[in-house]
Amino acid sequence: MSSATLEVTIMGQSYVLACPEGEQDALREAVTEVDREMCSIRDLGKVRARERIAVLAALNLAHAKRLAAAGGPASASGEAAVADLPARLRQLQQKLDAALDSDGQLL
Repeated sequence: MSSATLEVTIMGQSYVLACPEGEQDALREAVTEVDREMCSIRDLGKVRARERIAVLAALNLAHAKRLAAAGGPASASGEAAVADLPARLRQLQQKLDAALDSDGQLL
């Protein structure tokens, strides 16, 4: 399968991504979801470091995916999941802060 490149913007920063031919629309949808999640976290105002925002977004999206796969609230109502987003983000931020405080580094 051949590969194409796709230029996208996430949280105001441009990226050029490799993408299998024919999967550009799916990748654009994923980029939109990641951008929305990261901007939402940034807009809460407590987290400024792009790396922390990315980690929180990844954790939040993975958590929502697991809930949806298990038939949890994320699959029952996307609106309920969005309404609960600020509380979930605060919990994830606290967990991330605690983990980073222990060693002071992200990676």
